[in-house]
Amino acid sequence: MSVDYTTHHNIALLTLNNPPVNGLGHASRAGVVAGIERALADPAIEAMVITGAGRAFSGGADITEFNTPKATAAPMLGAVIAALEASAKPIVAALHSVAMGGGLELALGAHYRVASAQTQIALPEVKLGLLPGAGGTQRLPRATGVEIALRLISTGAVESAQALAHTGLFDQVIESAVAEDVVVAALAFAVEVAKRPGPHPKLRDRAIDSRDPAVAAALYQSARELAARRARGQPAQLKCIAAIERGVSAGFDAGLAFERECFMELVASPESRALRHAFFAERAAAKIPGVGSATAVRPIGVVGVVGAGTMGRGIAMSFAQAGLPVLLLELRDEVLQNGLSLIRSHYQTQVASGKLSAAAAARCIELIRPSLAYEDLAQADLIVEAVFEEWAVKQQVFQGLDAVAKAGAILASNTSTLDLNRIAAFTSRPADVVGLHFFSPAQVMKLLEVVRGAHTSPEVLATVMKLAKKIGKTAVVSGVCDGFIGNRMIEQYLRQALFMLEEGALPQQIDRAVEQFGFAMGPFRMSDLAGNDIGWAIRRRRALERPDFVYPKIADKLCELGRFGQKTGAGWYDYPAGTRQAVPAAAVEALIMQTAAADGIARRELSDSEIVERLVFALVNEGAEILEEGIAARASDIDMVYLTGYGFPLSRGGPMFYADSLGLRHVCQSIQHFQAQPNGAVWRISPRLARLAQEARGFNESRD
Repeated sequence: MSVDYTTHHNIALLTLNNPPVNGLGHASRAGVVAGIERALADPAIEAMVITGAGRAFSGGADITEFNTPKATAAPMLGAVIAALEASAKPIVAALHSVAMGGGLELALGAHYRVASAQTQIALPEVKLGLLPGAGGTQRLPRATGVEIALRLISTGAVESAQALAHTGLFDQVIESAVAEDVVVAALAFAVEVAKRPGPHPKLRDRAIDSRDPAVAAALYQSARELAARRARGQPAQLKCIAAIERGVSAGFDAGLAFERECFMELVASPESRALRHAFFAERAAAKIPGVGSATAVRPIGVVGVVGAGTMGRGIAMSFAQAGLPVLLLELRDEVLQNGLSLIRSHYQTQVASGKLSAAAAARCIELIRPSLAYEDLAQADLIVEAVFEEWAVKQQVFQGLDAVAKAGAILASNTSTLDLNRIAAFTSRPADVVGLHFFSPAQVMKLLEVVRGAHTSPEVLATVMKLAKKIGKTAVVSGVCDGFIGNRMIEQYLRQALFMLEEGALPQQIDRAVEQFGFAMGPFRMSDLAGNDIGWAIRRRRALERPDFVYPKIADKLCELGRFGQKTGAGWYDYPAGTRQAVPAAAVEALIMQTAAADGIARRELSDSEIVERLVFALVNEGAEILEEGIAARASDIDMVYLTGYGFPLSRGGPMFYADSLGLRHVCQSIQHFQAQPNGAVWRISPRLARLAQEARGFNESRD
């Protein structure tokens, strides 16, 4: 049963029972209505309590029913809520653990609400490009006031019941976090309200807070301006604000009708389709071929990190922030002490900005212990190497780890491009070797590329995937190739950016075009931030390993001038002392012109649309090759890499989803056009892309 019905003296208890979070699937919705009808028909029942079994009141919609007929089968959630409101007998919602989305809307339809102080409250639909579709934009403002409702609904923010206890949302908030205690309190409250004469209160009838029209107008305008800055290209936040405003000005029924109109418009929008794709893609990324739920997981109690540079420090902080003890190894004490000093400085900044409490910062610092000897790592369950991308250094480190690490310890490399199988061969235990490619700054960036070597055991993969979740990362599994998923694709993107410099564009035009498309940062600002010397090292290695791999000369010439980016105050842009403001550089423009002239290249005007297509389709084409080679398990994994690690616009769903939305035939035709232009010889349409385009299919529906 999805809804259990029991009686406690003269009170009926309806318990949502649809694990894991009591999603409001069709059976649950029908069960609630049936339970209400049963209680109304029983003269011995004087009131009802509705709650959730297990670890949630309700997390909202049942995602297993998305895109199935059950999702829209009667009774819809709005009809269920109408049944609650229409009940002649009082209904009390007993909220514990989680009440989000449709779960919170269901509770808003009850006459009364009792909650644990720790209950997490949210209407997060905006994060899927939607707005609450069952009256949430109308009932919540009447419960909490307009200002709080605007913030919660337009951002999808999560608040505790305790934080909202001062509003009119709850009739009673209890301290206990135990679900059974909340139900006991709600049953007692139901006995009390059953004695009150009806009709019982409905949020739809509650007077909404009134204020001076000019003040109200300023409040809505401020919310709209914030939404425009925070969610560029995503219309849902503005629709949320409009629905709340309509309900205040025109009344509940008009507001409810407008909410439904907005919901139907948004659910069909490309932005919401992209955001829903990302939602499911993140869940799909956790499913690894050959690694099932029964795969054993190794305990991770102590983590070792080799290298106290930028990446090593960030990785150490990532684990410490999750409460794991970390041994940070360097072979030179001055380097180690500098690394520890920078870690302390980072946490001092976090405390000063209010992002972290002093106690939490002190705990993180305490968890990171210094080491100058490989032998100290003998106690570690996982050791992550974060040293220079040079083969001799990698060999020395992994041979050293192999000699001291205990049996069963996982040896991980943070390499961003090198062959993990060759690294594993430096050890006597290749089954215990895995790639953990963090992105800088590692303590902040969400993406973690998990690289599966030829011999990496399923147990090791299962362990690091579980650990990734613990440290707050989105883990995506990649096979072994140069650059794995993300950096292999970004190389083609950067090559096209450089070719376009030769052909007629300037760094600021290319960056502006792709940022207007929605990228967090254009390719040249990104390179300056990461350090242009990193790409220079890769190109020098590429010249030895792949002499046929054509690269424009301009980037190397920039590096020969010592313009490595922000860290040197000059890269593709100038950076005035003390700032990170990218200022177009006359020296770079002159260098571009000189290089083009020396190479006999006739520069032309490039449109912003050509710039965007060449950059994005370079990603798509290489992504298709990655799928063809089996480096990525699914197209949505590639999308997750780019959404969480490379600043691809969330509202476009990732490069592969975006290509699907345009139609792969259009992508192929565009690449064919690029092939006829200067530097067109570098374009080779992936067989996977060509095949799917011919079949009028998309990457995310591919059966290959």
